[in-house]
Amino acid sequence: MPSPRKIKVLVLPGDNCGPEVVNEGVKVLKAISNIRKKCNGVEIELQEEKIGGCAIDATGKPLPEVTLSAAKEADAILLGAVGGPQWPKQIDSNDASKGLGPRPEQGLLDIRKSLDLFANLRPCSFASDSLIAYSPLKESVVKGTDFTIVRELVGGIYFGERHEQDESGKEVKRVTRLAAHLALEKNPIATIHSLDKANVLATSRLWRRVVTETLEKEFPKVPFKHHYIDAAAMFLVKSPTILNGIVLTENLFGDILSDEASIIPGSLGLLPSASLNGLPDGKNKCIGIYEPIHGSAPDIAGKGIVNPIATILSVALMLKYSLNLPREAKAVEDAVRKVLDDEEFGGFSYRTKDLSGDKTTVEVGDKVCEVLEGYLEGLNSEDRISLSIPNRGLLLQKPPGRRGMTICEKTIAHAAIGLSQPGHVKPGDMICVSVDWTLASELTWKGMEKTFNIMGRPNIYRNDRFWLAIDHTVDPRINHLPKPAGLIKASENFAKEAKIVDFYKPNHTILHTEFYRERAQPGQMIIGADSHSCSAGAVSAFAVGLGAADVVMPLVTGETWFKVPETVEIRFINKPPFGIGGKDAILYVLGELKRNTVAFERAVEYTGPGLRYLSCDARFAISNMATEFGGIAGVFEGDEITAAFIAKRKNPAHKNSALYFRADPDAHYAETHVIDLSKVDSLVALYPSPDDVVPVTKVAGKKLDGVFIGACTTAEEDLILAGLVLEQGLKKGLRPSLNGIRKCTPGSLPIIAKLRKLGLLKFYEQAGFEIGAPGCSYCIAVAADHAGEGEVWLSSQNRNFRNRMGKGAIGNLASAATVAASSFEMEIRDPRDLLDAIDEKKFNECLGQWFDPKISITISEPNPILYDPSNPSLSSESISDLLPPSTSFSSSIKGKVQRFEDNVDTDAIIPAQFMPGTSDEDLGSHAFQYVKPDFVQKIKDGYNIESGKLRY
Repeated sequence: MPSPRKIKVLVLPGDNCGPEVVNEGVKVLKAISNIRKKCNGVEIELQEEKIGGCAIDATGKPLPEVTLSAAKEADAILLGAVGGPQWPKQIDSNDASKGLGPRPEQGLLDIRKSLDLFANLRPCSFASDSLIAYSPLKESVVKGTDFTIVRELVGGIYFGERHEQDESGKEVKRVTRLAAHLALEKNPIATIHSLDKANVLATSRLWRRVVTETLEKEFPKVPFKHHYIDAAAMFLVKSPTILNGIVLTENLFGDILSDEASIIPGSLGLLPSASLNGLPDGKNKCIGIYEPIHGSAPDIAGKGIVNPIATILSVALMLKYSLNLPREAKAVEDAVRKVLDDEEFGGFSYRTKDLSGDKTTVEVGDKVCEVLEGYLEGLNSEDRISLSIPNRGLLLQKPPGRRGMTICEKTIAHAAIGLSQPGHVKPGDMICVSVDWTLASELTWKGMEKTFNIMGRPNIYRNDRFWLAIDHTVDPRINHLPKPAGLIKASENFAKEAKIVDFYKPNHTILHTEFYRERAQPGQMIIGADSHSCSAGAVSAFAVGLGAADVVMPLVTGETWFKVPETVEIRFINKPPFGIGGKDAILYVLGELKRNTVAFERAVEYTGPGLRYLSCDARFAISNMATEFGGIAGVFEGDEITAAFIAKRKNPAHKNSALYFRADPDAHYAETHVIDLSKVDSLVALYPSPDDVVPVTKVAGKKLDGVFIGACTTAEEDLILAGLVLEQGLKKGLRPSLNGIRKCTPGSLPIIAKLRKLGLLKFYEQAGFEIGAPGCSYCIAVAADHAGEGEVWLSSQNRNFRNRMGKGAIGNLASAATVAASSFEMEIRDPRDLLDAIDEKKFNECLGQWFDPKISITISEPNPILYDPSNPSLSSESISDLLPPSTSFSSSIKGKVQRFEDNVDTDAIIPAQFMPGTSDEDLGSHAFQYVKPDFVQKIKDGYNIESGKLRY
C-alpha cells in the first residue's frame, strides 16, 4: 500500500453556467478519490471559493484575498467561467457619474499573474470519433486532428503591460521547454509547430531565433517546424492535421488561433484547457488552472443543458499535469469517450443540446461517473496485481541454456508462473500461466455462472480484462422471448455486479469480432469459453477455447494450469490470386491436410514469406478455423502487418503491450507443412465436413435454397469483397432470382457502419439480401434464423456439421465472395469473372491501409516469472514429472459398445438449440438428441456408458 498523499484542489465555480459544469467535474474528482485511495493512497480535498462576478457581489472584489490565498496553497484549481452581462455594475446605482465597478475578468487576470501561470494549453482533438460529424469541416479534412496549442501567457502585446521585449527571450525559452516536454511525452515524439510573423515583426524574429536555439541545444530529438501565423490559420481550415503535435506560439497569436481551432470539434462544450506555472514532470509542483474554453453562457445558464464534457476533460488534464495521476486521467478520457460514442461503436450516445442531444448536464455527468467507476476499479485490480507480480522488462537476448522454442511455446513460457531457470517450456509440461483476457458470450456465461455460484460469487481478478458479448441466442426479433431475455438479464446483472468494462449489449458484436479488432495483442494469453476463441491468434496471441467451468478459474484468479501442446507449423509461401483470402486459404489447408490429423490436440503456428500477402482479416479467418482443423490454437507470426493493424486502435492501453516473438532456429515442430498460396482458388467444403473440400468449378450449378454471408469467420475484408462482387454482378445484368433466402449478418455494428459509409450495403440490398443484426445467426441456429429441414445452403460460416444450421439442414461452406456470386441465381457459381472485374485499387481504398512501411517492431524473448525458492508455491516446474503414478482400476467395466461415427462434434453431443439448459439434468436429457434419438432412453433403462476421448 503506497503512503497516503493528500491533494488540495481549489474549486472556483464562477458565474452563470460555471457552477453547473464545475459540479460535474467535482463529481469526477470525488469518484476518483473515493475509489482509488484504497489502492493509490491519494485523497483529494476540495475547497470552494468565489471568483469573478459572484465574488464582486459578495466582497466587492473579483479576486478576494481568501481566494488568492487558497489558490497559492492548492495543488490545482478547477474553474468554471467568469463574467456575464450583469457586470460591471454601477458603483452607485443612483449616480451613474460614479462610474462602473470592477470587471469579473480582472479576477482571472490577477490570479494568473499571482501564480505565474506562463503557459496555456488547449488540446484540439475529438473526444469521440462519433463527434466528427458535428464539425463544420468535412470529415475527410478533420479526421485524425490531434494537436495541443501551447500559448505563452505573460508576454507579448496581449498581456497588456508596456515593457521592452527581453532580448534574452526568457519567456520564450520557458514556454519552449514546456512544449518540448509535452512533445517528448508522445510516442513517437511529436513535432513542434512554432508559429510567428517573423517576416514582419521584430518580436517574431526574436521568437523564432530563441525557439530554434532552445530546441536545437536542449532537445535535439524533438522535430520542429516554423510556420507563419497566417499560413497556420489557413491550415486549420484546409487541413488541420498538418499541425498535429504541439503548436507553440506567443500570446496574441495563440489567443486568435485557439479560438479558430475551437470550431473544429463542433462545440465549445467539448474542449478543455490548462494554464500552468511549471513543467508537469512529476518532480516539482506544477500549479494549474483547469477550465473549459467556453464562457459563462448566461443565455443557457440554469437550464440544465450546458455541456459538461469540456470541464470533465479539464479534470483529466489536471490529473495528468498537476496531480501526477496520468492513469486516472486516461480513465476519465476513456469514460468520456464511451459516453459520447455512438451505440454502434459500443458507446451510450449521450449528448447535450449543443450536439443535437436530449441529455441534461447532470445526466451526462452521472453517466461519465458510472462508466468511470469500472475503469477505476480496473486500475485498482491492476495495482493489486503489481504487488504480487514483478514488473518485467523487455528481454532482447535469449538466455544461455534455454531450449529452442516455437512462437506458441514462447508465448506460453512468457505467461508461465514459477518456471525454473533458464525459463523454457516443452511439450507435455503442465504449468501455471497468467491469463491476460477471458472471454464469454451470454450462452457460455450461463454455464460459467453455475460454477461461479458454487464458489460464492467471488470478486473477479480484473474487471477490465473480461470480454462479455451477447451474441449467440439473440436477435432483435426475439430478444423479448423468455430464453434470450433470461440469458441477456443474467449477463447484464453480472456485468453490473462486477463492473465489467467490456460488456457489449445484444447484437453489438459477435464475441470474437470486435475483441480481435480492438483488444487482443501479440504475445497475450487468452482463454475463452467458446471453441472459436482461437480467432485472436490472428494477431499473434495464444488464444484457446475451454469449457465454461474451466474459464471461471482464470476469471477469478487470473491464472490457470495448462499442458504445453506440440506445435505444428504451416508455412505459407507465394502470393494468392486476387480475391482469394483467408477463408479459401484455410479451406485449402483443410482439404490438403484434413481435420483432426496433423493439427489434432496441437497448437498450429502460421509462418512463412506468404504472410506478407495476408491481411489481419485474412489471418482471422484462418485462426478462427483452427478448431475445425483440430488444433487448440492457431497463432500467426506477428509482424509489421500486425503492428499496423493494432496501431489504428484509439485506446493506447490496447495497442502498447504487444510482444513479438520469433521461433528459434532450433525450435522443434512436431510437423511442418508448406502451403503454396498461389495454388489456392475458390473452394467449397461439402456437407457435413469442413475438410471435404472441392474446387467451386466441380460443384458449379448446384441448386441452393439459401445463402448466408456472416458468422465470426467472415471479417470486414470479406464483407467488402463480397459487396464489390455483388456490385459487379449487378453491373453485368445479374438479378436475384425470386426463389431462396439471402441473408447477410456482419460481425459487428462498427462493420455495418463501415459498409454503410462505403456505400456497399445498397449492393447487398439490391441483390436481395436481408441485412441482419450482428450475431451468430444461421451459424448456430439458436436465435431467430435457422435453415429448414432438407434445405441446401451455401454459407461463409466455419462449420457445416449435421444440424448446425438447423435440424436436417444441409450446409456447405465457401468464401463470402463465392456465396455472393452464387446468390443471384441461387446456385453455386465460380466468382472468378466477377472478382476479375473489380478495380483492385478501389478494393484497397475500401480496406484502408493494412501495411504501414513506417511501422517497425521489436523482436523479444519470453521473460517469465521464474521460480522463487522463498515462495515454492509459485513453482510449476515439470508438474507432469512430479505427479505420482496413476492408479489402475482393480475391477473391470463391462458393457455393450455404443458406436458413433468419427469426428463426433459438440453439436452432435448436445445440439446448440438446447444449450445451456436450465440444469445439468435438463442438459443431459438432450444428449445425442438428433444423431441417436434413443440414447437418453437407453441410459434411463439402465445401460451403462463409458466414453472415450471426444474431440470436435
